[in-house]
Amino acid sequence: MVAGDRTADEIQSDIEHARASLADAVDQIAYRTNPKRVTESARAALIARAQTPQGKAVIGGVGALLAIMVVRRFTKRGR
Repeated sequence: MVAGDRTADEIQSDIEHARASLADAVDQIAYRTNPKRVTESARAALIARAQTPQGKAVIGGVGALLAIMVVRRFTKRGR
């Protein structure tokens, strides 16, 4: 269809459709970038990873390293 062959109603309909599509896109962006939702999603992902065997090993390793650092710090003070 040539642009000159379109009626005002067809053009108006296309504009309304484009507006609705744009509004949906903006709503999706607002949802995806909502700080509270992003934080909750990251927290849930972190908890899920921490509950895997590899996550538990990393947490245990970090805990052991921190314990060693604390013990070394207190033993150096006693010298």
